[in-house]
Amino acid sequence: MDDSLVLKKRGYTLGISLGEGSYAKVKSAYSERLKTNVAIKIINRRKAPADFLEKFLPRELEILASLNHRNIVKTFEIFENSEGKVYMIMELGVQGDLLEFIKFRGALPEDFTRKLFKQLSLAIQFAHDLDVVHRDLKCENLLLDKDFNLKVSDFGFARRINYDDAGQMILSKTFCGSAAYAAPEVLQGLPYNPKVYDVWSMGVVLFIMLCGSMPYDDSNIKKMLKIQKEHRVDFPRSKTVPTECKDLIYRMLNPDSMYNYGISGTQTSVIQSWKVSNTVHAMPFFPTP
Repeated sequence: MDDSLVLKKRGYTLGISLGEGSYAKVKSAYSERLKTNVAIKIINRRKAPADFLEKFLPRELEILASLNHRNIVKTFEIFENSEGKVYMIMELGVQGDLLEFIKFRGALPEDFTRKLFKQLSLAIQFAHDLDVVHRDLKCENLLLDKDFNLKVSDFGFARRINYDDAGQMILSKTFCGSAAYAAPEVLQGLPYNPKVYDVWSMGVVLFIMLCGSMPYDDSNIKKMLKIQKEHRVDFPRSKTVPTECKDLIYRMLNPDSMYNYGISGTQTSVIQSWKVSNTVHAMPFFPTP
């Protein structure tokens, strides 16, 4: 049955396409029940690879049902039809994703960056407290709502942390995410602490927000890895980045502290050292992309 007919029966009027891959697509829709626009992720089991169906999809569905936080994209409903299609009804980021916003706007003002990064930290701390790791944090997966609040999305690589009989975390071995946001261990194919991987990726996101550019060039992974291991973080001379922000990024992108610097340290640094504000005082300064 056509997607539009399946969704119409559930009270959703299908809208425009927001993205499409080989076995999944995302479309906008209007919900009669919720009286608002939503995003609908449609996954075709018949086209999806076996490892995705056996490992990643079950994790994503289970985790999405357990995450309820104002800075994580809300999942309203998940259902499947007889033709093997999974429909995930989610909150719509009406202002688009952070990457497109920065491409349009350029480097973000400090106050706005403070707000967004605090929201990101709160969302990831909430997930980590539940022993859930994202493993694919990047600007494309951070959405903005109508009031320019940040919402973490796309938990396709998320998983729950497992522990051995001694209570020690079992390290991850699967390469997840994008190379530009990946920690050294991930790039080298070594077992890694996934919570710390999330924090590293957050450091990359913070750099991008403040500088409007990437901290590392992923066109040459070998060179990129060398720079990371030397703990080099080069800030553009054309951008004025506050010293406390540089220090925070420098700590988050420190390969020598990859095993002992977690999200709690990040959150404390953001709130205490950076005095994060919950408000943005010049919203007209941020036009819709």
